[in-house]
Amino acid sequence: MLETSARLLRLLSLLQARREWASADLAERMGVAVRTVRRDVERLRSLGYPVDSTPGVTGGYRLGAGAEMPPLLLDDDEVVAVAVGLRTAAGGSITGIEETSVRALAKLQQVLPSRLRHRVSTLLSSTVPALESGPTVDTDVLMAIAVACRDHEQLRFDYRGHDGTESVRKVEPHRLVHRGRRWYLVAWDVERMDWRTFRADRMTPRIPTGPRFTPRELPGGDVAAFVASGVDTATWQARAQVRLHMPADDASRRLPSVVKVEAVDENSCIISAGSDSFTMLAVYVSMLDVDFDVIEPPEFADHLRRQADRYLRAAGG
Repeated sequence: MLETSARLLRLLSLLQARREWASADLAERMGVAVRTVRRDVERLRSLGYPVDSTPGVTGGYRLGAGAEMPPLLLDDDEVVAVAVGLRTAAGGSITGIEETSVRALAKLQQVLPSRLRHRVSTLLSSTVPALESGPTVDTDVLMAIAVACRDHEQLRFDYRGHDGTESVRKVEPHRLVHRGRRWYLVAWDVERMDWRTFRADRMTPRIPTGPRFTPRELPGGDVAAFVASGVDTATWQARAQVRLHMPADDASRRLPSVVKVEAVDENSCIISAGSDSFTMLAVYVSMLDVDFDVIEPPEFADHLRRQADRYLRAAGG
């Protein structure tokens, strides 16, 4: 009886760990015959667990949605990961999640065995979250975006730009990205025919969602890098194109990844860069210690002439 109960707990844990299991895979993981898996599934059903089955030779099982949430079975490392995640979530970048996270963490710690309670308490007591202010996102907004990403359905939403202007956007949502206490949606803008990044806290989805679409390939394939590049360059107040008299490979190694580098020939390249001001941009370009030519804008060239005159006066020239 004890062996059967332990096997049922093991089966329930596996069903919770993956969306769907083939019968043969479950049997292999549990070290039993497929017939035994079938019997154990029936026992779980008799206990009230909604286990759905797929008929056929390649059929399998999945844990369905029930009226109540079944008890979660977590190993030691998973428990610690959940506790750390709840503690981090208590810092709050989702509206209303702070109190909910604290309550969930308290419940978790109350039922932990002593060995895990000590590990979790030690980790949490030694960790000080860096509290930062920032915009929060409503849970319903995140869920609506996430579902549209999962189901590949077009999403229409009201959007408030950084300058306060309002617009209605229609996109093919790709992925949600959490970066720097903010949530971003990477999506293909249907009307502008290009990839865009949207702040989730500035979005108000319009439900129901639109028709299904065939997912596109994001240029470069790295969603996090795409968001990082867009976020880092969005704050540039001064932008310029400069031809550097150095190989493109050397420039790429010495410049931040957000700076676009295009090779012209073996000994020169063109960079598209920016900064808070032309003064800072001039400093960064000068630090490369190579000759360069300003392509655009003419305001940057004028700024360099004024700086050159100032340096000549300083040198007594």
